[in-house]
Amino acid sequence: MKVIDHINSAKRTLFSIEVLPPLKGQTIDSIHETMDTLIEFEPSFVDVTYHREEYVFRDAGGGLLEKRIVRKRPGTVGICAAIKYKYGIDPVPHLICGGFSKEETENALIDLSFLGIDNVLVLRGDPIKSEGRFKPESDGHAHAVDLLDQVVRMNNGEYLDPDLTGQTRTNFCTGVAGYPEKHFEAPSLNSDLKYLKMKVDRGAEYIVTQLFYDNEAFFAFEKACREIGIQVPIIPGLKPIATKDQLNVIPHFFHVNLPDELVELVERARSNAEVRQIGIDWCIKQCKGLMEHGVPVLHFYTMGKARSTYEIARNIF
Repeated sequence: MKVIDHINSAKRTLFSIEVLPPLKGQTIDSIHETMDTLIEFEPSFVDVTYHREEYVFRDAGGGLLEKRIVRKRPGTVGICAAIKYKYGIDPVPHLICGGFSKEETENALIDLSFLGIDNVLVLRGDPIKSEGRFKPESDGHAHAVDLLDQVVRMNNGEYLDPDLTGQTRTNFCTGVAGYPEKHFEAPSLNSDLKYLKMKVDRGAEYIVTQLFYDNEAFFAFEKACREIGIQVPIIPGLKPIATKDQLNVIPHFFHVNLPDELVELVERARSNAEVRQIGIDWCIKQCKGLMEHGVPVLHFYTMGKARSTYEIARNIF
C-alpha cells in the first residue's frame, strides 16, 4: 500500500519509523529487535535508509596506499523485503543520488518493483565525509529533483534504453525531504522552499521533514509551504534527545536549533539516564502539540534504538 493511501484513508494520526541498516558483517537482528519492540503501535510504514559509499585507504606495500570504495551499511533492498514479508508492513526504501549511476538506479527500482515495494523516499544524499562537498557520479544525478524525474518517468513506462518495447510502468509513490530550518546548503529558506515546490510540482506526493525540537519551526514551515502552493501532506520527523553529548552533536550533524528551555534542562541533568527522560518528555509534548495541529503522521528516527520511541508511543497512541 502506498504511503499517500495510508494517509488519505487514515482516521487518526499515524505512526511510522525509520530504521538503519546494520553495519556490513552484522545480522538483521537489530532490525527485528526494533520492529518487535514497536510493532504493537502498528506502524503504517517503515523507512529504510541507504548509505552511500565511502573512501578508505589500505596499505598496498612499498609505502603506497590503495584507495578503495566501501559500503559500510548495505542491505536496504533486502531489509525492505524482510520487513514486508515478515511483518506485513509497507517499507519505504531511501533512494539516493550519491554513489549511483542512472543505470544502477533503474536496476534498483526494477528490483523494488519485482518485490512489490511501491514507495520510495527520494533524496540527494550526503557527500562523502572525506570530500566535504557532494559530487555526483559521472553518469548519476546531482540533485534529488533529477532522481525524482527518473522515478516518475519509469512510472510512465520510460526506461533509459530507448529501444525497449512493451515495457511495464512502475507504480511508485514518491516522498521527498523538507527542512523546517532550511537545508544547510541552501542560501535562504525561501530558496529552499522554491526547490521543494519544484519537487512537488514534478511528482512528489508527500514530504517528510528533518528532525526539529521546536514545533513553531514546523508550523511556520508548513504555513510557508502552503502559501507558495505546496498542498501535499507534510510529515514531521522526530528524534528524542538521549545524551548530553547530543547538545553539540545534533546541531552539528543535522543543522537544527535546540530550544533554550531544552538546552537548560539537559545541562542541569546529572546523568544521561536523566537526559533520556527529559528527551522522552519533551518529545511527548511535541507529539501532543503536533497531533492537536492535525499532522497526518508522526515519523520517528529510531537510529537503531527503539527504547525511547517505545516510551513516547506508549504515551500518545
